[in-house]
Amino acid sequence: MTELADTKRRIVDRLKRVESATAATLAAEFGLTDTAVRQHLDALESNGMVQRYQGVPDGRGRPPVNWQLTPLAEELFPDRHADLTVDLIGSIRQALGDEALSKVVAARAERQLAMYRAALPAAEVPVRVRALATLRTAEGYLAEVTTDPDDADSLVLTEHHCPIHDAATACVGLCGAELTLFQQALGADVVVTRSQHLLSGDARCSYRISPAV
Repeated sequence: MTELADTKRRIVDRLKRVESATAATLAAEFGLTDTAVRQHLDALESNGMVQRYQGVPDGRGRPPVNWQLTPLAEELFPDRHADLTVDLIGSIRQALGDEALSKVVAARAERQLAMYRAALPAAEVPVRVRALATLRTAEGYLAEVTTDPDDADSLVLTEHHCPIHDAATACVGLCGAELTLFQQALGADVVVTRSQHLLSGDARCSYRISPAV
C-alpha cells in the first residue's frame, strides 16, 4: 500500500469518508491554512489520487472547487482480496473436499476459456498469442510475447507478475488449469508448454508456444 506523509494521509482519509470537500473545509478541520491544504491537494492531484470539479455556486461568488478521490486512490486503503480468496479455498477444501475444489477450479477455467475464445481473433498464431498477452495484461499479469531465442518458429509468452500468487500457492490446481486454458484458447495448431514457473522458484511464469507437428 502506498505510503503518504501524515497530512496527505489525513486528507485522503477524510475524502474517503465524504463525497467531496473544499480546501477551505479541510483546512478548517485540520487547523491548517487554505494555502497549505491546496499544496497538499495539488501534490495528490499530480499523483492521480484526487481530482477537482466545480461545485454549485453559492450566492454571487465563484463556484467553489470541490475535491474528491479518484479510483486510483483505492490502492491507499487495505485490500484483503488475496486473504479472502485463500480463506475461501481452504473453506471449500475443508467443507467439501479436494474433488469439489477441483470442480470449482474447472468451472472457473471454463468461463475464462469462453471469454478468451470470444476475444481472440481468427488469425495467425503470433496475432493470437499477442492478443492473449493483451488479455492477460489487463488481468494484471504484465504479459509480453517474444520469439524463442532457440527456435525462431516458436514464441514465448512471459508473465512478469502473478496477481493470484497467494491463491495459486493455496491451490496448485489453478496453475495447471491455466496451462490447459492457454492450450485450448490458442487452438490445436500449437503446443503450449510451461518453461518457467513462479511456484517452482523461478522469477516469473513463461510459456513456450510451438507449432504442432
